[in-house]
Amino acid sequence: GENDNAHGISDEEIPEAVNLRLAEAAKFEGDPSAMVPVLHDAGGEDRVMSEELLRRVDFLIPNESELERLAASYPSLADDRGGDDAAAEISEAWHRRRRIQQRLGPSLDLESILRSVRILQRRGANHVLVTLGSRGSLLALKPPTPARPPRLVYQPALPLPPGRTALDETGAGDCYRAGFAVALLEHGHCRKGEGDGDGTEDATMLRRCMKFASAAGALAVTKRGAVPSIPSREEVEEFLSWVEGEGRDGIFDDGDENDPSEEVSSHGVAAPAAVSSSQMEAIPRGGTGDDADAAKDQSESANTNKDHNDDFPFLFGSRLNSMKDRLDLLDPSQSPPSTPRDYVLRQSQIRGLGCIDFNYPQHFSPRHWTPQEAKQTLDRLGLRAGAVCLRYPPEFARGAMNHPDPSARRAAIELTKRAADVAEILGAEEVVVWSAYDGYDYPFQVDYREKWTQLVDAFRECCDAHPDIRWSLEFKPTDENTRFFTVPSTGAAMMLVKEIDRPNMGLTLDMGHMLMAGENPAQSIAMVGDKLFGIQLNDGYTRLAAEDGMMFGSIHPSMALEAMYQLRRIGFKGHFYFDTFPQRTDPVKEAEYNIRRVKEFWRAVEKMDEKELENVAREHDALGALKLVDDALRR
Repeated sequence: GENDNAHGISDEEIPEAVNLRLAEAAKFEGDPSAMVPVLHDAGGEDRVMSEELLRRVDFLIPNESELERLAASYPSLADDRGGDDAAAEISEAWHRRRRIQQRLGPSLDLESILRSVRILQRRGANHVLVTLGSRGSLLALKPPTPARPPRLVYQPALPLPPGRTALDETGAGDCYRAGFAVALLEHGHCRKGEGDGDGTEDATMLRRCMKFASAAGALAVTKRGAVPSIPSREEVEEFLSWVEGEGRDGIFDDGDENDPSEEVSSHGVAAPAAVSSSQMEAIPRGGTGDDADAAKDQSESANTNKDHNDDFPFLFGSRLNSMKDRLDLLDPSQSPPSTPRDYVLRQSQIRGLGCIDFNYPQHFSPRHWTPQEAKQTLDRLGLRAGAVCLRYPPEFARGAMNHPDPSARRAAIELTKRAADVAEILGAEEVVVWSAYDGYDYPFQVDYREKWTQLVDAFRECCDAHPDIRWSLEFKPTDENTRFFTVPSTGAAMMLVKEIDRPNMGLTLDMGHMLMAGENPAQSIAMVGDKLFGIQLNDGYTRLAAEDGMMFGSIHPSMALEAMYQLRRIGFKGHFYFDTFPQRTDPVKEAEYNIRRVKEFWRAVEKMDEKELENVAREHDALGALKLVDDALRR
């Protein structure tokens, strides 16, 4: 027909009335051979998609979180989850598609994806193409009858060719969808009711479209910026020639008798960003940086990463918000980082970095990304989530767990428990609770025992609600928001932990906070012992009420050395997190300095003579102690 070279793309950032008009126009002529396929990007504004639009688009293209949101937005039907028959059908589909599940890996549940697809297709959705970030993309073809499960086509990751590295995922999802639309147009779309005899479209043609789309999405991550990263046709075709020559296309159609992709890993990045698992491992934790030697670094990265991390028993994390500092150091032709995703990408350049600590809810605004999308980004970058840290919003300025209004206290507790939900999605095992607002400013302002009891009850509820999460309180003696905190010292914090009396309740100690409280950090670490769940490393001048957030060991090197000694002595099992405030310093290089500094102190402690340490401690020998420190730091 005359419209063979046309198609329509709509999305959730366009008013629904306009999307409906586009879909109606695409089908206006009524002749199936002249119909224009309509693709709908489910990203953008968070709103309910009408069932009318759902029925009119040919390809609905959500990511995993958008799929879940769309499915949840519709009232339940009796057969959405079904009775025994529906459960058996889903179970049968699950067993037939176990090879896809193996490629998706344990972090994604194919059964959950199928249930969401089922809900949408029961309401009229046609083909559902789900982009799965670091796990590829999955196309669920509309079944010929509602009783039959959809046929699935899975596109795993396409590994990048030698010399290319993942730099920026901005716009990669858009490139994937545009690539799919271009390929659909050029390969000649089949009409509904045509194809391979089961009511679906030509699966072979759609497999080619998915591979083309994955190539476009993969190449997009190798350049910075949304527009500059859009690949040319020549680049996509050259990349596909290399992929096919290497035998790495890896598409799996559950309608095929044979699986052609047995050798393909389930841990690459395809759509919206594509990097293979082997290449992911080759990128140093934190990526390759921005300098002119990036390509050289990438090729040598396996050895570099080993030098940075393999011989050290702890992961390193650093304050994510420090990535807002010194934007003048970045390429002026690129958009400066302004979202949590941008901060993670910049922080990923830190050599030796192994994990990211997130603030909740600060780093998880619906307009930025979901926890699932954050997890996909971490997977792509070869990083882990270290902990989720509470940052109560300003509406809790009169107190969070200590708010005088019971309804506000309840809201704070529920927010705290939601942080644990996020931690579980991210794969983190710890939630760190620091409230800028739980305390008082003047004598007689609060009932001290009442505030204490409120904290005990709130933490017990959180611990019991999430027994697999390690909850830790981060105390602070004073702050501009709260002059006296309800828990102002390590001793008071340990009393609280003892009264809470839960095995998954402990402490996170911040070096700067301990110094502000007039404590020797090493002594506090020794007191806490196996209840120390987290440690935040920094330094400071300890001026009154000042939290300097300086580089570790830069001001109190002897205290830093002894802190490392006590962490080793108590058998600390967490990760090292740098809570520093570079501001006028390159935050990437500052974190790299901190990592080197910690390793130097740790190795110095390992070389200290235990018998000499015992003799000094037994005799309270001050000069002997200073000599030990001098000798250790001189090595």
